[in-house]
Amino acid sequence: MMNSCTALLNLSRPGRYTGGEVGSCHKDPAGVAIHFALAFPDVYEIGMSHIGSAILYEILNHHDWIAAERVYCPWPDRAAQLQQQGAPLTSLESHRPLRDFDLVGFSLQYELCYTNLLHMLDLAAIARRRDRRGEDDPLIIVGGPCAYNPEPLADFIDLALLGDGEEAVVEICAALRLSRQLGENRRQKLNRLGRIEGVYRPDLFDVRYAADGRIAAIEPGHPEQPLVRRRFVADLDAAPFPRRPLVPTMHTVHNRVAIEIARGCTRGCRFCQAGYIYRPVRERQATTITELAATALQHSGHEDLSLLSLSSGDYSAIEPLLAELMARHSQDRIAVSLPSLRVGSLSTTLIEEIRKVRKTGFTLAPEAGSERLRQVINKGIVADDLISSARTIYQLGWRLIKLYFMIGLPTEEQADLQGIIDLAAAVKKTARGTEGGGDVHVSASTFVPKPHTPFQWHGQISLQETRRRQQWLREALASKKLRLKWHEPELSLLEGIFARGDRRLGALLERAVDLGCGFDGWRDHFRYDRWQQALTDCAIDPDFYLRPRDFDEILPWEHLSCGIPKEFFRREAQRALALAPTPDCRGGTCGGCGVCDFDQLRMRYADPAPQFQSPAVTPAITLLPDSRFRLRLQLAKEGPALVISHLEFMSLVQRALRRMKAPLRYSQGFHPHPRLSFPDALPTGVASRAEIVDIELIRPWAAADFGHQLNEQLPAGFAVLAAWSVSPQTASPAASIVRSDYRVPLNPLFPPDLAQRLQQALSATSLPWQRQKEGKTLKRDLRPDIADLQLDASGLLLSLYRGSPVAVAACLLDLDDTAARALGICKQAVHFTPAAVPPAGVAVIEAKESCLC
Repeated sequence: MMNSCTALLNLSRPGRYTGGEVGSCHKDPAGVAIHFALAFPDVYEIGMSHIGSAILYEILNHHDWIAAERVYCPWPDRAAQLQQQGAPLTSLESHRPLRDFDLVGFSLQYELCYTNLLHMLDLAAIARRRDRRGEDDPLIIVGGPCAYNPEPLADFIDLALLGDGEEAVVEICAALRLSRQLGENRRQKLNRLGRIEGVYRPDLFDVRYAADGRIAAIEPGHPEQPLVRRRFVADLDAAPFPRRPLVPTMHTVHNRVAIEIARGCTRGCRFCQAGYIYRPVRERQATTITELAATALQHSGHEDLSLLSLSSGDYSAIEPLLAELMARHSQDRIAVSLPSLRVGSLSTTLIEEIRKVRKTGFTLAPEAGSERLRQVINKGIVADDLISSARTIYQLGWRLIKLYFMIGLPTEEQADLQGIIDLAAAVKKTARGTEGGGDVHVSASTFVPKPHTPFQWHGQISLQETRRRQQWLREALASKKLRLKWHEPELSLLEGIFARGDRRLGALLERAVDLGCGFDGWRDHFRYDRWQQALTDCAIDPDFYLRPRDFDEILPWEHLSCGIPKEFFRREAQRALALAPTPDCRGGTCGGCGVCDFDQLRMRYADPAPQFQSPAVTPAITLLPDSRFRLRLQLAKEGPALVISHLEFMSLVQRALRRMKAPLRYSQGFHPHPRLSFPDALPTGVASRAEIVDIELIRPWAAADFGHQLNEQLPAGFAVLAAWSVSPQTASPAASIVRSDYRVPLNPLFPPDLAQRLQQALSATSLPWQRQKEGKTLKRDLRPDIADLQLDASGLLLSLYRGSPVAVAACLLDLDDTAARALGICKQAVHFTPAAVPPAGVAVIEAKESCLC
């Protein structure tokens, strides 16, 4: 592991590739029948924040005979390193090559991740195209919202799963296990899996095109099965959900516990694909949510809890649920957030509850600037409601409101764009007279017509028109002293091409990947010039895919059903032009979408007045007014922990302390923090057997017992080696440590005159050193940092008062910073001031076995 970690040190954010997180599951391959790789075609910190992948990971690993492991798209620097080494893309848990799995399942959340999917297949040495794979290659399956039109990927995937995956993934694994037991070949395996409800096999459908480029016919290989229907989980409350979340060792997009409180939406916004493909609404009971939240918070150590759904404010019991969660977890300083709120669901009570955990901004989504256009899209809110909500939000102390709009919606006119300006200005005006005032940020993305929505037939505005409208909005908002954040027009253009694309786009994807495209959703990596070249090379006209479609035209996803018939979408498209509203089903009036069978598949709402059981009461502890108890720990940081930064180390220690329910003492003020003290940051890549951490508690805890319990909560690579009590008045670790000793093991890079260099450095009055960082030259005199330098049979010994051993080693050995980090430097000991010397009765903690699952 040491060599592999050393190789990662040259990369940005190397913690993406180590694995070993608390909550990860590691199984003996000998006892496993099916190996399933859950692949996410984006970086670790994005994929680790995706709740759908976490749910499938939990479900699959619940079965002894299935091993589910994770793999994320490596960042370009890691991808280049793998290619240079000739090494395959592997999973995080067992570092098993991706090509050795039975199934590789990609979660498709966004059209602009398609190039990453192909890139991951390349890195795994798996043939891109389905018809070029052999009997021993894994089956490639996709799921997620983009699987409702996977046609641009049809040549590359074996299967697609439409709809909810909780039950279907286990059925797929069971069918594959049976197929293997029967000795079936690849074709027979696919035949068996293709019979599972919700599973789509692209190779069983033949697409023919007319002379004008439109689809002439989609012909099923089995005429008795002309349509693939999505899978549904009928009862979300009974569905499995992670109780022991994966806890990343590095910072991710969402470092929090996320609980899905509902699936589906009844609002009927005509542009929203998720609002249709996740119907009908199924809510978890509030009592189930509180139990899931308590368990997940305990096992993760997170300080934030997020309640997820398409519209959290519409949840039937949102106010009592939020009040109960606040009451239960406020003393543990848990922040509860609702990331998806609609204006119509914002009651004063709800805003008051949200206020208890103050955020920097509050996001509202009017979507369109005028009442007319909001009627077209069936948004169901009026400007007065938005203004009233904004006024309340500012009065309750928020300083920033973010407004989200779309441009290019069907029938949009200049007056609708002016409405964006007027509405944003009116919202900002409501902040006048409030304490501190307020600001408004406006965000505008380009409308992209999506499959399985009433607007799937509408056209998308051109690249030039997108730029024109964005420029007009920027200038008009600037005149009101408001700022605009926009989505790149080129990204929206590509999203629009692939969202309603067909199989002919497979050639475009391959050409784009060959030209170096990847991470197209990332602004820093998107190269539109390469996409333009690919479009030219493949003779593809973007306007053909962005154009309006006729109602009688065969759409590329015609053979894939989300459960709502095409005729309903047609009626909704016509009602949009007539400015006719479609009522919210939650009010009791059925909209007639046809998704419910009103027996098993139906709306399932939570009890609006839940009866919560009182949580177990922890006996009160009598404390003196200034109860302070302090423990000092000595920790090891080795193996996979080498690539974890100091800030991430501090965070993972805090989460481990929360998991063991340590009675931490907190600072005072508006944002209290646990009173933990760390010494100077250990450079990334340097191991340690002597990291010192001070922890203040509000009640006494035996040092040995505390160290053992904390040890059980730390991820792989970290271990408590010793623990002892210190006086609360003792200086912090940074001030208590006189010097630290480091060892650099013998290395061929050591120059023959190293002993002489050490003597010269010790006798010198200065030791100048410089390095390049982010284009700047950093200079420093290292001599004041050095206490002693020695060379013996074990290697180079550095005794430093302060500073970085990497810098000292680089200076002495004439190496650059990167080479010095790869030397295997290890901190072996620290020396304390006389007042802070550990007592004779230090509790030595035995090395632990990593507990990962």
